[in-house]
This record gives sequence, C-alpha cells and structure tokens, in this order.
Amino acid sequence: MTNITPIKIVLASLSLEAKKIDQIVSALARGQLVVYPTDTIYGLGADPRQEVAVERLFEAKGRPPEMAIPLIAADIEQVQRCAGTLTPLARRLALKFWPGPLTLVIKAAPTLSRRLLADGDSVAVRVPSHSVARAIAKQLNHPLTATSANRTGERTPTEANEIILMFGSTVAVVLDAGPIEERERSSTIVDARGKVPVLVRDGSVEWDSVLRSLR
Repeated sequence: MTNITPIKIVLASLSLEAKKIDQIVSALARGQLVVYPTDTIYGLGADPRQEVAVERLFEAKGRPPEMAIPLIAADIEQVQRCAGTLTPLARRLALKFWPGPLTLVIKAAPTLSRRLLADGDSVAVRVPSHSVARAIAKQLNHPLTATSANRTGERTPTEANEIILMFGSTVAVVLDAGPIEERERSSTIVDARGKVPVLVRDGSVEWDSVLRSLR
C-alpha cells in the first residue's frame, strides 16, 4: 500500500461549506472511505449500496464477516426511503428519540449490501444529533456507514491525525473536528422489528425511558 496522506478538511464549526460536503460525498460516491465526526466518536463512512466500498471498509477495519455494520441517516424520512422498514413501533421510538443515541434494528432495504448485513436481513440505524454527520447523509441522499474509525480490537482514536496514522491511504478524506472524547456509553440498540421492543445493547438511552415512551 502506498503511503499517501488522505485529504484532510478542518471543521471550524458545526457547519460545512457546500463545496466541502461535496468533496466528502464525491469520495463516497466513488466507493472510497471517509472519516467524519459523530455525536459519540469518529465514524468510518462508506456508501452501503456499493459492495466494493463495503468490502474496502471490512478490510480496513479487519472486521469479522459475521459482524454487521450500522448506518446513520439524515432524518426519519431518509431511513424509511433508503434503509428499511419502520414498523409502527420503530416509528414511535424514532419520533421520540431521534436525533440521538438510540439505534433501531429494522428490516433492511434490498438495495443495501448483503456484506454490510453479514448476510442477514436486518440493519441497525439511527439519526445522530451531530449536525455535520446528518448533513453528509442528506447530501449523499442516502444513509452511510457509522462504524468506529479504528481497527477491530484496537483503541478508538479521538483525534483525526491519529486516524490518518492508523489508516493511511485506505481512507480518502478525513473531516477533522478536533478531539472527540468517546462517550462512556455507546448508543442503545433496540430491535424494533416486531410489536414489542427488544433490548439488544444497553447504552446512553436508559431502557426504562424506552419503555416509558411507549405507555
């Protein structure tokens, strides 16, 4: 692998010029990987419809094939249009907790890479509270992957320069938002494919809060 430094875009505020977002989205459209800030950590982004891009993401992370990749989206409508099926239960939870750290497992859209889904039929997705992450998904006109920007089993870097050293030319564009301290708790994951919510992973949104919201 050649030692080429990725393009680094410095984020000075929680807004991005259109041309900078276009640069990130263009890289995604070409099947390349990008690094971007979320409300929890730096995420490693790829277009989940492109098998080549998803394969590149798995190889970059050294991620086992049985581990599916979650998505982030711009809003509820984009999830319904592009990611999968929101049951009445899922929609109620989305309206209550999005944008925010609640991830919903839903039936996946057929346009998503099977590799991304670990050959399953469901996908985990959320709308983050970070405005730039949502803006990227909006400009892409599709959700993008939201796995942490680290190699599987290694510490998750909190600064863009650390990520560049870790991945090198594997990533095309890095959006530098300064140090991001990882939250002590990740997003809560709830399986919302049925009529009753099922807790998959405890996290930032308390399970009692999820249950109370449905009463």
